[in-house]
Amino acid sequence: MEPWEEEEGPVKKFMYVNRKAPYGTIYALESLEVVLIAAAFDQDVTLVFIDDGVYQLMKGQDTTGIGMKNFSPTYRALEGYDIEKLYVEKESLESRGLSADDMIVDVEVKTRSEIADLMEEQDVILSF
Repeated sequence: MEPWEEEEGPVKKFMYVNRKAPYGTIYALESLEVVLIAAAFDQDVTLVFIDDGVYQLMKGQDTTGIGMKNFSPTYRALEGYDIEKLYVEKESLESRGLSADDMIVDVEVKTRSEIADLMEEQDVILSF
């Protein structure tokens, strides 16, 4: 290896857990930005949406009344960054009267226990 070449470290598994509603705090937008940065560095990224975080992916968001930009269409760009592991907790959807059909992107619905199993496989878990 030449001195100017950097040795690439092992790919780490990062899970980003989104728990907050999309507006009213900076958590949802900050999470999205951090996810895109991690993907740019070729890390293994998993996104999980639980509790009010499921609203981040809901179709038809109208933010005109609160004077904020609707950033939900940005989730459609994730596939271009090879971020394809998007999971939504079944119990969170059901308790809010939502289903996978209400989401702006394709997601895989998993039970709370299945998400806990996924968490066990991660190297880093960040909660927003």
